[in-house]
Amino acid sequence: MAESIVSLRHVNKYFGENHVLKDINLEIEEGEFLTLLGPSGCGKTTTLRLIAGFEDATDGIIEVQGDRVEDKEAYERDVNTVFQSYALFPHMTVYDNIGYGLKVKKVPKEEIKERVREMLELVQLMGFEGRKPDAMSGGQKQRVAIARALINNPKVLLLDEPLGALDLKLRKQMQIELKRLQQMLNITFVYVTHDQEEAMTMSDRIAVMKDGIIEQLASPQEIYNKPATKFVADFIGESNIFSGTVIEIDGNEATLETECGCCKMPAEGFAVGDKAHVCIRPETIGFSKEPVDGFTLKGQVKNMIFVGAVFRTLVTMENGYDVKINRVKYDGSYQEGDTLYFHWDVEDSTGIRNQEVANG
Repeated sequence: MAESIVSLRHVNKYFGENHVLKDINLEIEEGEFLTLLGPSGCGKTTTLRLIAGFEDATDGIIEVQGDRVEDKEAYERDVNTVFQSYALFPHMTVYDNIGYGLKVKKVPKEEIKERVREMLELVQLMGFEGRKPDAMSGGQKQRVAIARALINNPKVLLLDEPLGALDLKLRKQMQIELKRLQQMLNITFVYVTHDQEEAMTMSDRIAVMKDGIIEQLASPQEIYNKPATKFVADFIGESNIFSGTVIEIDGNEATLETECGCCKMPAEGFAVGDKAHVCIRPETIGFSKEPVDGFTLKGQVKNMIFVGAVFRTLVTMENGYDVKINRVKYDGSYQEGDTLYFHWDVEDSTGIRNQEVANG
């Protein structure tokens, strides 16, 4: 395991009576790409601003390279921030924007020239040094902002939704570019976004946040395949979530009784009588015209839609819940109005403990 370069321990943040961050504990490893992911208002940007030193924690400890954040001014830390708004100086050329931080530090001109040249090569903007920001595209401006942050050789680069202002195609290109830069430079990236696909594409680990807490911290694969909470299962990708009570345990399998029938789920960590959710992804849920042993959930095919790379089928259950089935192609075995029974391999599903019983 790599050494932690950023450490948050029992961090709380209040704005007035609003408890924005609630006992946050987070160790960010040196050289990793960690993303803070969640909906608006979950606390991800506040967490980033605390690490940067733009805000003070109400209580708790934040350390960067073993030093308490509050012991240093923001400009003294080996941390730089890239914002969605670029924050470039409009009257300066690309060269002057990138080299500005070194000029303020009174670095010799020849060294500035060499380091700006290195940054221009790194972000693939050689030949643009004489341009001003208003003569550049959004993607080019973002590259300049990243180069300006990287030229100071930060140990940690903080990125606050830096691709939010770009169109979809350019966002996807810049996601690949950012990951390339991070791997090449081996700098710790802490990235904030509400875009789950962006987080899944770039991150080594993702901290999924909701209402000021970290719901799950894990690799993209683990978060997708084994969500720890119902919120994570629902927020990351598409999920079918059935809720009810565990009525039987048989080895590694548990039977979950829902208001619309029974289904199977992993038994580990559960006992008879527990309230639970079972999550199954649309691409792994099975269906048939007749029930499969242990599964009595069913619904009526509502519609079938071709969506680019997948064929999506929505099947409505008796309680109105729409079950999603995704396949690469339509096999012709059912039509709108048909009744389908659901089933799945237990190892493809995730059991989630929860007291709240919702749809299913």
